[in-house]
Amino acid sequence: MNVTKKVALAAVGLAVLAAAVARLPISGWSRPTVTQPLFIRGAVVEQEPEPAKQLPISDVDITADGNTAVSRATSDSSGFFSLSLRPDVKPGTPISLKFRSSDYKPLDLNVVAGDEINIARMVPVRQEAQSRGPVVSVTGISVRYSIETTNAVNVGSAVKTFEVMNTGNLPCAGKPPCSPGMRWKAAVGSATLDAGEGKEFRNARLSCIAGPCPFTTVESDNFSKGGRTISASVRNWSDTTTFLLEGDVFRRQVADVIRQAFPVIIDQAMNFTLPASAEGASIEAKVDGSPIVFPLGPTPTLSWANCSVRTGQDQARVFWCEVRPGYRFS
Repeated sequence: MNVTKKVALAAVGLAVLAAAVARLPISGWSRPTVTQPLFIRGAVVEQEPEPAKQLPISDVDITADGNTAVSRATSDSSGFFSLSLRPDVKPGTPISLKFRSSDYKPLDLNVVAGDEINIARMVPVRQEAQSRGPVVSVTGISVRYSIETTNAVNVGSAVKTFEVMNTGNLPCAGKPPCSPGMRWKAAVGSATLDAGEGKEFRNARLSCIAGPCPFTTVESDNFSKGGRTISASVRNWSDTTTFLLEGDVFRRQVADVIRQAFPVIIDQAMNFTLPASAEGASIEAKVDGSPIVFPLGPTPTLSWANCSVRTGQDQARVFWCEVRPGYRFS
């Protein structure tokens, strides 16, 4: 058999093998499918007809019947919950969730395993204890708090003059410092100012006040950005020049600034937020016409309202208060 026939037979064999491989089922060559874990996610809010009153509920205990979940879950400050399901639970499997909290009526919610958003609306226990009519009015409500701020106070200025001594029209002869272009002999002069402990320079500036100023250039600028210490150096390739380094001196002072905010009142509940840096917060209100100040501690307690507080993602504190039986916002 000659070489040409051998090559032809090899080509035919490869073609037959390729055709056989092409007929094999794709699944026989694919990687095994990895089952992604399923979660039941959603939010817990109060059962209210008006959306503005459907407040998030935190610390709600959430469990799933039938041993379908890996563990129990608890709603966070925004009401969010995420329940991890066991690997053998398939999408679409019916699951019964139980929501329990001492401040709300028990809630059983039927859901299905999948990526749907589930909203659990719970009825507050306090609604059952509302009185038939208010007897005391609460008006003029505002929130006061303080924030620590840092202010810069101008305490004067500092100034310093310095000369850059040189003789003009002398050849550089390749011995730095020289003028731009390396033709004339030059000199470099500098000055430094220190504002002192706890102080800093602002609006610092450098000026040529005497001599052939056009034949100078700033060698280094360590003054325009300010700071406790500023300095400058100047190159001069003519006769002696005089410069002025000057800056305004500021001292930082820490002070408490009083802020005032007004809550949003919807029906007989009010909402307001305080920034994470707020200190000494209090509520000022007129109760039955008498102005009273109510300090807000870590757990707000008011004689005329039931309050709760949660922390947002930006660490701001979100307050919600509903008047007690016998009181009413006016």
